Amino acid sequence: MSNYPISKTEAQWLKELGPERYRILREKGTERPFTGKYNLTAEKGTYTCGACNTPLFKSNSKFDSGCGWPSFDESIDGAVEYIKDNSLGMQRTEILCATCGSHLGHVFNDGPTQTGQRYCVNSLSVDLEKE
Repeated sequence: MSNYPISKTEAQWLKELGPERYRILREKGTERPFTGKYNLTAEKGTYTCGACNTPLFKSNSKFDSGCGWPSFDESIDGAVEYIKDNSLGMQRTEILCATCGSHLGHVFNDGPTQTGQRYCVNSLSVDLEKE
């Protein structure tokens, strides 16, 4: 178990999420670029954690970065945890749901908007609650 407000065994997560979502959210996997259902979505609403339904990103912060994954320039205050990630021979910042610790993707300081941020998120890590 973890120190997150929502804590389950990995067996419970796997049963609830299914194998593909589990691979992304709990094993820190990555979708292939340009394959996720939310990559080019422009619908209005709130993107929530695919594991625990915590609101993470508002649709008005979403933009097309051309990177192949849904991109946002800011998260909802307190919704995301930031972890240094030195895997794959590079320095990145991993983003996790602050409520359940599930992997969302990474954030980079190369965003084109006023925030300068590009939250690069796996579509399988989130759900869209439409307005």
